This record gives sequence, C-alpha cells and structure tokens, in this order.
Amino acid sequence: MKNVKKGNLPTKICEVCTLSFSWRKKWEKDWESVKYCSEKCKKNKGNIKEI
Repeated sequence: MKNVKKGNLPTKICEVCTLSFSWRKKWEKDWESVKYCSEKCKKNKGNIKEI
C-alpha cells in the first residue's frame, strides 16, 4: 500500500464497538483477519454491541 493517501485507505467496522477503523501498516500481512480496532476491543470481545 505504498503512495496511498490516508483518505483512500481501506476501512472496517469493529465487531465490538461498531466504530469504523482504517488500515494500519502493522496489519499489512493479515488485514483480512483483523476484526477489532484496538487491544481494548479485542479483550472485550464478549461484550459485542447490537447494531
């Protein structure tokens, strides 16, 4: 993902907090498997909000 402007990065919806989050360099190799926006949400995955 070189030379891509911040506004054009792929986004996903966090399964816990239902907020949108953008692609990050640290997720480059496993973006398809990323489900949570943060470690906090990953730890609280049992508390999934209803949409």
